[in-house]
Amino acid sequence: MSSNPGPFKRNAKRLTAVAMLATAVLVYQLANAPAVADLSQVQFPYAFSRHALPEVPGPERRSWRPMHPDLQHITAFMSTLGAGASLSDIDGDGLPNDVCYVDTATDQVIVTPAPGTGDRYKPFALNANLREPLYTRTTMGPMGCIAADLDEDGRTDLVVYYAGRTPLVFLSRPKHPDDPPAADNFVPVNIIPTGDIWVTGSAMLADLDGSGHLDLVVANYFQDGADLLNTAGKEHVYLPNSLATADNGGGPRIYRCLPKIDGGERTVACTEVANALPQGLVKGWGLAVGAQDLDGDLYPEIYIANDFGPDQLLWNISTPGHIKFELVKGPLSPLERTQNSLGRDSFKGMGVDFTDLNGDGIPDIGVSSISEHELMESQQVFVSTGKLDSYAQGVAPYTEKGEELGLQWSGWAWDIKFDDFNNKGWPDVVQATGFLKGNVSRWPEIQEISIANDLVLPFAKVGWPWLMPGDDVAGHDKNPFYITTKPGGRYVDVADKIGFGEDAPSRGIAIADVDGSGRLSMVVANMWAPSTFYRNECSPCGKALELSLRLPVAPAADTQTVVLPGYPVKSLNTRAVTDAWVEVTTHSGKHLYAQVDHGNGHSGKRSADLHFGLGGESTPVKVDVKWRVDGKLRQETFELQPGWHTIVLGSTPIRTGAVQPAIKSASAN
Repeated sequence: MSSNPGPFKRNAKRLTAVAMLATAVLVYQLANAPAVADLSQVQFPYAFSRHALPEVPGPERRSWRPMHPDLQHITAFMSTLGAGASLSDIDGDGLPNDVCYVDTATDQVIVTPAPGTGDRYKPFALNANLREPLYTRTTMGPMGCIAADLDEDGRTDLVVYYAGRTPLVFLSRPKHPDDPPAADNFVPVNIIPTGDIWVTGSAMLADLDGSGHLDLVVANYFQDGADLLNTAGKEHVYLPNSLATADNGGGPRIYRCLPKIDGGERTVACTEVANALPQGLVKGWGLAVGAQDLDGDLYPEIYIANDFGPDQLLWNISTPGHIKFELVKGPLSPLERTQNSLGRDSFKGMGVDFTDLNGDGIPDIGVSSISEHELMESQQVFVSTGKLDSYAQGVAPYTEKGEELGLQWSGWAWDIKFDDFNNKGWPDVVQATGFLKGNVSRWPEIQEISIANDLVLPFAKVGWPWLMPGDDVAGHDKNPFYITTKPGGRYVDVADKIGFGEDAPSRGIAIADVDGSGRLSMVVANMWAPSTFYRNECSPCGKALELSLRLPVAPAADTQTVVLPGYPVKSLNTRAVTDAWVEVTTHSGKHLYAQVDHGNGHSGKRSADLHFGLGGESTPVKVDVKWRVDGKLRQETFELQPGWHTIVLGSTPIRTGAVQPAIKSASAN
């Protein structure tokens, strides 16, 4: 008798195996399904009013960008970057209530008061050709805007980065100090006058060596010289040579930016820092960059989120006057998939932000990715293990907890931001999502690309299918708004319950308290559609402590720190602190941590002010502030009431126990 079980028994076994697998998948999905949001368990409500940002008349409106001949059949795919926004104080009233955003339909960079914050000036578009021709729409397009005082004169300047050229800084130059902002008051300066053609996916500013000056960090997408917006381009434009291990992108660059006097005018120049990056660092396709001190020495590390190629965490080993980084990666475990280890992911890093999720005082890292259909890299949240000594061994002390926290499956995501929108005392999470919005689904084509041979990927006409206007890929994703009812708890999406969401694909999220109310509002930057301002109408909210940390423009020796309680104060004699670390200890013993942010993420840039939700606590809190000037560590400790405080930091030496009262003084004005 044959031992062959026969076709029926074989099929039965196969069906049983399939059924068991299907059951296992179902059980896993049910066990890991997002919890149902119960807003009745939320102590303080969430409420936003939604307003479209004003538009400014300008060039012909478009819904895609014309492309280089090599890329014309994937025009829609190549036209998915460029929506960005920042919130800052541009007009000098002390509040971060001014928006700088990219209107992708007209390729204009628009400056406007946030809706509902007063008609302080008329919205206007920056003019890159104010003094000389620095921009042409036929070969260039703006990609994002960062607000900072780059020339250190007390006024807020605007750094704009592009596809088609190197970044420009628009220096604030009003004819009279009290003039409202206007286009002819912002003078464009070619801070990297190399003539190179860049496609910058993201950029940010940080003080990398404790000098007290801002350095520029850029993450470029295409390799240098990729003239992708030139419809008459002659040189070939190449796409990634791998989705998982691409090394032919633009990669990161670091520039030291210092003010100078040129022809009697105060200006700024940026010089690339040679040998700052690790030797042989792979040039990935950068879409987001963030800087944050992760090891407690007040020298910020850099996280590069690469769309193609693994992400990169750069450990800061700088000394004053010498910027230097080493590459570190997460540990490997036989029980975890490799791409869950920091810096070993296969592809799709698209946003990054930092917060302390586990209460150990060490920033944790959230990274946006894609979690749809066949592209299941998933969103990642790297939570610190506290093993800071491992950096010296090249190991990043983080473990991936995205699924445990409920943050893994939001869709095709870009910016991610951690912030406390109702002042309960721990962060909410928001993301910008969506890719191409149209009428014809192209997911099958996208899935084909995901398994394409690396040898054909760089050649658009060979390895990539048509992706044109009207095609749809994740075009109907909804921006999530995640909350949890306890610190470290599992997050759930309540966007549809609080009126948070966009009809168009989004890219950037900028956050600030625009009215000094203690409530964080935000701008959502959209592709090929009006961008949106969400005014926070939370009532009642918890209490909040908000800090505007500033440095004297011309510091004198042995100056004392001055604290100005109440409404935010800004003067032309001060500038925003470059980098600072703050710990807040409440009366009940809670510890809250934050660091100054000068542009972390993809294309949404929050204000440099610090915000701490205090829940129902209204008693004074202990505030420890640490920062560096000229490489030297400074520290002050204060006891402050909840509310806004402007702190002008002095040049006193390190203090380790003295608690300073909140001193109100006119000397800072």
